Amino acid sequence: METLHRYTPLERLSPEEAGLRRAKVREKLRETAPEASGLLVFSRVNIYYLTGTMACGLYWLPLEGEGALLVRKGRERACMESPLAYIAPYRSFREVIGLLGEAGCPPGEVAAVEMGGLPWDMANLLQSRMCGIRFVPGDAALRLARAVKTQCELLLIREAGQRHGEALGVRLPKAISPGMTEREIARRCVDIMLDLGHGGLMRMSAPGEEIFYGHVAADDSGNYPHYYNGPMGFRGEHPALPCLGGNTIWRQEAPLTVDMGFCHNGYVTDKTQCFWGGKASTLPDAARAAFELCREVQSRAAEKLRPGTPPSAIWRDALARAAKTPFADGFMGLGENAVPFLGHSLGLTIDEYPAIAEGFDMPLEKGMVVALEPKIGIPGFGMVGVEDTFEVTEAGGCVLTRSTPEAEMIFLDV
Repeated sequence: METLHRYTPLERLSPEEAGLRRAKVREKLRETAPEASGLLVFSRVNIYYLTGTMACGLYWLPLEGEGALLVRKGRERACMESPLAYIAPYRSFREVIGLLGEAGCPPGEVAAVEMGGLPWDMANLLQSRMCGIRFVPGDAALRLARAVKTQCELLLIREAGQRHGEALGVRLPKAISPGMTEREIARRCVDIMLDLGHGGLMRMSAPGEEIFYGHVAADDSGNYPHYYNGPMGFRGEHPALPCLGGNTIWRQEAPLTVDMGFCHNGYVTDKTQCFWGGKASTLPDAARAAFELCREVQSRAAEKLRPGTPPSAIWRDALARAAKTPFADGFMGLGENAVPFLGHSLGLTIDEYPAIAEGFDMPLEKGMVVALEPKIGIPGFGMVGVEDTFEVTEAGGCVLTRSTPEAEMIFLDV
């Protein structure tokens, strides 16, 4: 199929990188769905991962060959950005089997499907239009393949981390001070991140989850009740916009927690920076001890980010260390805000596989990228803690998001 050249693409995925990603997914597909003749992919993030374009449609990855990308709209752009030879428009699921046959890669009797990529009504419609094919889950193959980043992906994530550390560790402290509201601080942070090349969009994999840059919590907002899958409390802009920050003023001699992500060319890093509105000597002893515990937990966990280590073992070690302290009840969130994990993996989305949590027993592999975020909610005070993004290496976790060698609390006095 011809490639259109009316415009110069912003970027075009190389055939070599596309082939490497297809091979990774096929390897995992053979392990998790051995009877499948291929994999139907529907979510834009996974379509992008495999084809290089954020197409609206579906991609068929057969066990051999490039496969076929079918788009509802935007074929011209898809042809510019993707190295695939077969990119065709379609209107109905009725056309899919015929188009895949035309592309030379017809599906067999059993096909794996990215079930998380389709709502229920569309899944029912797909099955009714592609009669004679038995569908099996294919999500695990995508999740496991994307967990280990290619060198191309790692370069993007490392760059995101460098810019992220600059934003929260260097530029933001110069732009904020006690007396500002959470909203004012959040918007200063957004301005800084956009200036550093933030793409303006953070994606999540979990159904129904949303994030817009991140969250800012001043004073006891750090323990404000929420339903976001993270330990930090926050008020947000409005019940319909639970993100960024509200009208709570960051007081003198009060904590400020900034949990904001960074996106560089689609790939994300995560980081939390804690501030104190005053001199270091005014920080309460309990808050100082809690913060030091978080630093210790993160440092120990980072040492274990090596190939062969089960994530669940890192989580259990962190829990055991926190249990020996007065902060056990507030570790990883206070009350109903508590979450059962120490960290999460990142890539094209901020919540990738694996999590640092119970049940994740498959050993870590070199090239995985993990955010470690030990945090402690202190009743009547707020939240302290650290979060950085690390690359899994043979020597342990290599931190990507710091402007200084150590995780630090930043003290700002008016």
